[in-house]
Amino acid sequence: MFLFLDFIIGKKLMEFKHISHFQDTSSGKSFGLMPDNKEILSFELSNKNGMRVTVINYGATVTSLHVPAAEGKLVDVVLGFDSLPSYLESYKLPSVPYFGTTVGRYAGRINKGLFILNDTTYQLSTNNNGNALHGGNTGFGEKVWNVVNLTSGDNPSITLSLLSENLEENYPGELHVELTYTLTEENELQLDYKAHSTEDTIINLTHHSYFNLDGHDDTVLNQTMIIDACTILETNEVSIPTGNFTDLENHKFDFRKAKNCPEAIDSSFVINAANNVAAQLYSSKNNLKMSVYTNQPSVHIYVGGNCFDILKGKENTAYHKTSGICFETQNFPDAPNQQHFPNSVLKKGEEYLQKTVYKFENIN
Repeated sequence: MFLFLDFIIGKKLMEFKHISHFQDTSSGKSFGLMPDNKEILSFELSNKNGMRVTVINYGATVTSLHVPAAEGKLVDVVLGFDSLPSYLESYKLPSVPYFGTTVGRYAGRINKGLFILNDTTYQLSTNNNGNALHGGNTGFGEKVWNVVNLTSGDNPSITLSLLSENLEENYPGELHVELTYTLTEENELQLDYKAHSTEDTIINLTHHSYFNLDGHDDTVLNQTMIIDACTILETNEVSIPTGNFTDLENHKFDFRKAKNCPEAIDSSFVINAANNVAAQLYSSKNNLKMSVYTNQPSVHIYVGGNCFDILKGKENTAYHKTSGICFETQNFPDAPNQQHFPNSVLKKGEEYLQKTVYKFENIN
């Protein structure tokens, strides 16, 4: 079921229904108003097991994810905020947390914000030590998305769409994106991305939830993880890939066998294509396991953040540097500038497809 072994980009576009003019608000609850008075809505999906996910159309953001755990209790396993102003203000911090957002056009860093495509040099907006990070100054997490479809019953879902204008943040092409969140009856949160562009462009989308199987008000240091990777990308002093790969044999970040989550990490793991599960996170406290599946070549693991000790999250929780851990399934950072990295170019008339699944299980 989960053999996502190919990095999918550049498939011929057969049909892509972009219907951003339709927005079903009937089951959405008001989450607040944007500065221009656009209303942001909150939508909840739930399955027969009691699992619930809440999504807002600001940034196509997951604000909560309640998972059934031991003794029938529900655990909110992602960090977030209770109000729209808190999400808006978080983007003004020196180190933006990107809680639960959809990251684009390009997740990760691009060296000096520069890349060459079709013999044209593009200078992107830079926002991180002179480099472009997570789409630039105003990425997809700060956009108001359209709700284009909602389903209920078994395996409920929500589909959101976004139009990114040509040369927005200096990326070429008018990019049309759709993201579908599906909550399955097997306690999976599935993410299906589609995109096409009016011109050749680069793309790398990801999901940026901070997970904590002990609850968003706890620490991840007591949880263990496994990552099916033999190498990570070597990076320089400002976290730009050098083009080389670091062997994880005898390395502190070798997680092929379960080890406790580290206090700080910001690394792209090269997923072994021969196996099924990219990564797993375990909680002995709540007897929970999260398994991550993807068709992407990398999972970027992140713990840390120099603004966390001043952030107040949901339920007035004081978030700290080890409150959560990110499993960002994506292409390699700076792939447009590294010919031997997986393809990051989406050609006009072709379709970008990305699939990621976060599956939750009780392990008692």
